[in-house]
Amino acid sequence: MLGPSCSGQTAAAQVVCLLGTILTIAIIARALLSWFNPDPRSPLMQALYSVTEPILDPIRRLLPRMGIDLSPLIAIVLLQIISATFAQFLDGRL
Repeated sequence: MLGPSCSGQTAAAQVVCLLGTILTIAIIARALLSWFNPDPRSPLMQALYSVTEPILDPIRRLLPRMGIDLSPLIAIVLLQIISATFAQFLDGRL
């Protein structure tokens, strides 16, 4: 499973888990599709950019320029930590 376990949690915590998982999948899809040089005008790519760019761009600005873009990896790790922490907070376990 991509995100923290969402079973046995309140509805609000399950929504947070679901959003974290959806964003993680979107970031992975964008990273994988970037290897194939897709048309940036396609509706799929525009949707992925509009969902993921607000997350990836600030991370890219903080990272030094390298040959490989590590912002998706860092974004996924941060998303998982934030969503798990927020879900536990909503459940009253934090």
